[in-house]
Amino acid sequence: MAVSNYTTVVEFVLQGLSGDPELEALFLVFFLLLYILALAGNTLIIIAISLNPSLHIPMYFFLANLALLDIVCTSTVLPKLLEGLVLKSSHISYKGCMTQLFFMTWFLGSELVLLTAMAYDRYVAICRPLHYSMLMSWPICVLLTGIVWLIGIANTSLHTGLMARLNFCGPNQIGNFLCEVPTLLLLSCSPTILNNIMIVIADTYFGVANFLLIMISYSFIIANILRIRSTEGKKRAFSTCSAHLVVVILYYCTVIYTYLQPGSGSSLENGKVVTLLYTAVSPALNPLIYSLRNKDVKVALRKLFLCLH
Repeated sequence: MAVSNYTTVVEFVLQGLSGDPELEALFLVFFLLLYILALAGNTLIIIAISLNPSLHIPMYFFLANLALLDIVCTSTVLPKLLEGLVLKSSHISYKGCMTQLFFMTWFLGSELVLLTAMAYDRYVAICRPLHYSMLMSWPICVLLTGIVWLIGIANTSLHTGLMARLNFCGPNQIGNFLCEVPTLLLLSCSPTILNNIMIVIADTYFGVANFLLIMISYSFIIANILRIRSTEGKKRAFSTCSAHLVVVILYYCTVIYTYLQPGSGSSLENGKVVTLLYTAVSPALNPLIYSLRNKDVKVALRKLFLCLH
């Protein structure tokens, strides 16, 4: 990620959320609380899963990885956003911008693939229960998780490398509060056709292919649940995947909206709101969604709180 010899822009100016001082003070309090909630909630999820032997199963192993991704994702974005709200302006160096872009793209891409792995786990648990121990053995779970992280780092290495080869010799005002591929492409004075092609390919895989795989998994899951005769059995089966389905819908709606139009500057203000949803709001809500809709997680968290007291 070395700076090109032709790069004249040495730092970028990140756009604030609002020019109104009162609103910015409100945003500061809101996003500080949101950051604390995301860190505390996801950390508690990881600790509860680690310390509770009854949660040492594939579903919660994937959930712990999701919590870890949420912690790093929100930590890549919110500290810089909070700094900008405190100082009333936010500057980020070229290298800092590329670093933020690298980690943001890595963890967002990994999270999309991880949600697919979690959907596969629920498919096997509900539709192939007799083969679950074989199809979701620990070696397979570790392999799936390793693939998730490797796909994410391969994707971000490609996009960050392509971005680092571009020249930035004009405006340095980023139309967002963080460094993202679509907003940075608008500032480059180099041809960006290769970047846009690779973004479309990445969008097709991460945003479309993974979403279709999840929907296919859930079509089989729902069909299987409907064949269960007892109402209690249906509720119990659906409760094991309802939290994951809520997270998938929330996450994909925001990410697809943001990235399906790379390099488009027509709706940057709306893009800020959507970006906040998947970088700040979603990581804070995920622990709540899983703890409120999952009895095992609630029991584990209750035990953890009792131990802390």
